[in-house]
Amino acid sequence: MSSPAPPRRRLFAGPQLRALRRRHALGQAAMAQRLRLSVSYLSQLENDDRPITPAVSEALATAFPLDWDAGGIDAATSLAGLREVLADPLFANLSAEGSSLSRAAEQQPALVERLVRLHGAYRRSEEQRLIADEAMADGVAGGGRLPWEEVRDWFHDAGNYIDPIDRAAEALAADLDAEPIPDGLLTHWLKATHDIDVVASGSEAGQGPLRRFDPARGLLALDRAMPPQTRRFFLAYQLVLLSLADVIAEVGNGAETRSEETRRLLSIGLANYAAGALLMPYARFRESARTCRHDIDRLCQRFGVSFEQACHRLSTLQRPGARGIPFFFCRVDMAGNITKRHSATRLRFARFGGACPLWIVHEAVAIPDRILVQLAETPDGVRYVSMAKGLVKPSGSYTRMARRYAVALGCEVEHARDFIYADGLDLASAGAPTPIGISCRLCPRPDCDQRAFPPADRAIVVDQDVRDVVPYRLR
Repeated sequence: MSSPAPPRRRLFAGPQLRALRRRHALGQAAMAQRLRLSVSYLSQLENDDRPITPAVSEALATAFPLDWDAGGIDAATSLAGLREVLADPLFANLSAEGSSLSRAAEQQPALVERLVRLHGAYRRSEEQRLIADEAMADGVAGGGRLPWEEVRDWFHDAGNYIDPIDRAAEALAADLDAEPIPDGLLTHWLKATHDIDVVASGSEAGQGPLRRFDPARGLLALDRAMPPQTRRFFLAYQLVLLSLADVIAEVGNGAETRSEETRRLLSIGLANYAAGALLMPYARFRESARTCRHDIDRLCQRFGVSFEQACHRLSTLQRPGARGIPFFFCRVDMAGNITKRHSATRLRFARFGGACPLWIVHEAVAIPDRILVQLAETPDGVRYVSMAKGLVKPSGSYTRMARRYAVALGCEVEHARDFIYADGLDLASAGAPTPIGISCRLCPRPDCDQRAFPPADRAIVVDQDVRDVVPYRLR
């Protein structure tokens, strides 16, 4: 005779539920409406008069995916992973109610964990296949990666979050104890802790390198033409390069690199990461972002950083137990080259060649200082809300061209409520999203008027008597 199943543990989480409601500035009536509960039932839950049922826990996880963890119990972690897996269009035809998911996570956590791991392996396999397909389609010989590609892939594999460096920079920011951290304080710390003097370089603006450090003389020279946010970032970069040298070196030495150039580029990338983490300390920046619904301009004002710096930092908020919204971030130049990229979402960027021409970021390059928004859908059926803004970095001289590019930041539509740039978009209409792809070489859409090349894995049919936007049809 089999032994009876252990009794299900009742979950009372009134204080956590009340704190969640207050953090989002919701009254009990508004909270109850969002969860589709009665006000009296919500009051009983908050006072621990009644336990959190699986159905209520699922409603909380749906309404507050970044906040609710059911008091930290293991079942909640399993449930979050299971919901993320089942959100993949691969399971579009599988219907599962919230209560059944909650029961599966609670009763079969080991099975759910294996499913989550299996799905992660599948996604990594698909990503490697896309990399190989794209490399062959663009004629990349030998399969070797250039040093900057190695570094880019290293950050991607790390989830664009480096825990020891991030925490060390956050501790240093606590010692500085200022928000935003002013130039004068950074300059003072460089002098007081490392005996470094800061001077303006060149007799005229725009001459010479942006930054030059002479360790023998203890002299940091910065181009006098750079914007205040860039100057502040370079000061922070020099401070973390010296103050956090050990932790940066430890992370860099633990990375597998194939060349000295790659190792040096990685060291620069880690110091850049640390500088951003110093100016925008994790906990404070994450909380500010959530409070203002990720309004980039407001974050720039509070932390004294540039628009690009704030966007990039938002893409790094992947600390276990305190994650931010999973964002994708990229920077695109006037020729359509993607010069920076990272995705914590299911969106994947083209590694070779240009990005999809229907993506709003290309239009933003030509319209500086104006924010454009877009609801887009990739061929796998996933919808994204993206924001793009064209930026111009002045050179300080007519004889030296200004740098022009655009940055884009976006998330999956499930997080649109917490992303201010989604306001006003029609998120529900079937025909509202712009159909985008990774790149023309990898996009399977047969009817795209902006297609530059046929897909690498599809044959074409050419009819001399019929001409459409493109001179062929896909077989």
